[in-house]
Amino acid sequence: MKKNVGGIDRQGRLLIGAILAIAGIAALGGFWAVGPIAGAVALVLGIILLVTGATQKCPINGVVGMDTTERVEERE
Repeated sequence: MKKNVGGIDRQGRLLIGAILAIAGIAALGGFWAVGPIAGAVALVLGIILLVTGATQKCPINGVVGMDTTERVEERE
């Protein structure tokens, strides 16, 4: 799969992913009283966003044909 995540999309995924992962860990550790299910969901979503942001590859973007990378085409 080629890279299809870049720019602000990538930065947003990394930032929001980190926030969700930390919130999920806090909830599962009992430091934030939102419940274990909400904590688990936040953790899983955070991990997904972190992985897609770090690898710059998102299967959902590929399915819908979205590409947020900035590609410069060579001109002859």
